[in-house]
Amino acid sequence: MDTRENELSVWYRTATIPMNSNIKGHNNMPYTWRQQISNSSSITQFLLLAFTDTRELQLLHFWLFLGIYLGALLGNGLIITTIAWDQHLHTPMYFFLLNLSLLDLGCISTTLPKSMGNYLWNTRAISYTGCAAQVFLVVFLASAEYWLLTIMSYDRYVAICKPLHYGTLLGSRACVHMAAAAWGTGFLYALLHTANTFSLTLCKGNAVNQFFCEIPQILKLSCSNTYLREVWLLAISFSVAFGCFVFIFFSYVQIFRAVLRIPSEQGQHKAFSMCLPHLTVVSLFVSTVIFSHLKPLSFSSPSLDLLVSVLYSVVPPAVNPLIYSMRNKEIKDSVWQLINGCFVEQ
Repeated sequence: MDTRENELSVWYRTATIPMNSNIKGHNNMPYTWRQQISNSSSITQFLLLAFTDTRELQLLHFWLFLGIYLGALLGNGLIITTIAWDQHLHTPMYFFLLNLSLLDLGCISTTLPKSMGNYLWNTRAISYTGCAAQVFLVVFLASAEYWLLTIMSYDRYVAICKPLHYGTLLGSRACVHMAAAAWGTGFLYALLHTANTFSLTLCKGNAVNQFFCEIPQILKLSCSNTYLREVWLLAISFSVAFGCFVFIFFSYVQIFRAVLRIPSEQGQHKAFSMCLPHLTVVSLFVSTVIFSHLKPLSFSSPSLDLLVSVLYSVVPPAVNPLIYSMRNKEIKDSVWQLINGCFVEQ
């Protein structure tokens, strides 16, 4: 009975409202709530979710992620260098592909290095500033990539459905403006989301249930109804993203209709080979993002959430260079010429 009485006494002292007139606006709030809210402004770091607590498995994940990261660096780096080096690839399609590789490099470099460092040093911590920067960069690069994929579908539509107007509709200046619009829109979009998310009051600890900082996990730490602002912003963003998806879908409907009207089988094959890499990348990107954010709650679990987050944040940047290089003879030939030229100069 003494132990029970002590527990009740402790609970009563923490749950009662101290009559402290110096805390304005908080006199009607329990002391523990006030303490949590005051602590939210002093959060200096967040704790990321680890795949495992076993040291051997942590090192295994480190080497696995390191291999994926180096592969992504090599693949995207080769595409960027090849397109910049080969004058024959200075066309709208390859200009947009160069921008896509830059975005992929940024996306995978935002999440994997920090995760690998945590596995290597057996820690889960990320600073408050680092978490905010990670949220900003992930949203910036991912949204800019989605806008760019939408622009690339327009490029394929014009090339196949309106080939005589291709040079007029997609001149060098128009391409630069489109790419700048994708990057600029992603930047403003990320700035708005990051500022709105980190202006919330966080009072539910500092544990982020993800291997990198993302907005839905930060919102779970909010203790007030102000998080509804971000929910509405996310809803508007999903509406805009859905509009882009509809544009891509109908672009490819028109493309397939035009391809099927080509009389020669060789012409149809060439047209499909031009569109298939982009369509594959779009399908991979959109399907993983949709499943990660719109999957039923009954399917939600920490391990599944981690796996899905890897699918949409790590797999596309690593796989995209393979998709484009394997299906594109011009890129493969230019890469081999670049590699052979480097060896000859040595």
